[in-house]
Amino acid sequence: MTSPASPVSRAALLASFDGLLQPSMFQDHGPNGLQVEGRADVRKLVSGVTASLALIDAAIAENADAILVHHGLFWRGQDGRVTGWMKQRLSRLLAHDINLYAYHLPLDAHPALGNNAQLARRLGIELQEGPDGRFGEQSLGFLGWRSTASASALAEHVAQALGRPVTLVAEPDRSIERIALCTGGAQGYFESAIAAGADVFITGEISEPQAHYARECGVAYIACGHHASERYGAPAVAGHVATALGLQHIFIDIPNPG
Repeated sequence: MTSPASPVSRAALLASFDGLLQPSMFQDHGPNGLQVEGRADVRKLVSGVTASLALIDAAIAENADAILVHHGLFWRGQDGRVTGWMKQRLSRLLAHDINLYAYHLPLDAHPALGNNAQLARRLGIELQEGPDGRFGEQSLGFLGWRSTASASALAEHVAQALGRPVTLVAEPDRSIERIALCTGGAQGYFESAIAAGADVFITGEISEPQAHYARECGVAYIACGHHASERYGAPAVAGHVATALGLQHIFIDIPNPG
């Protein structure tokens, strides 16, 4: 029988996350770090993409003491009233004394464990190291290479790797060498990817203007789903910290078609 993990303080877990992800380096859309305070000692950590009611309930079923997510509860400009879905999520966390840690842009940007780096790893993309391997606002976009026959072949590879259909806007036979990627809702980074010399841009979502840019500039665009592109950073970070601190860790993926 596996012996139970030794407890780690809530503050020590926060310090570990902050030390790894450096949230003070980013201008973000909401607070990074401890968003909801729970019990003082942590033994079991659950990671997930979004602090949804389904994830919180799954963490309760796992007897978790803390949850780490990419998409937390609080965002700049949102309605501050605790009603509806917000009340449901908060009441569950508070009733079960569970800590909620959330890191948005810092979890995208980490060079090895973040969403971009982990997606690149899953897709077999060799990332370019150093400042020249980044692009876009706050250097959140990543540049790299992968040997592939064409834009359509790369899109098929991404779909197979992520287990879901993708949207490709490109001439199917367009040759691909330099790849730009930025996970989630990063469609606004497409023009920066074009300026960085990319042959293809991989992200989560596509909006109306990007299809025109792709056709007119000759740069391929692959949208593979916001959630699907950001499933890998939170468990990588949580697993790394849990191993270092001697915590139990489990990743819970709540399916999302978006």
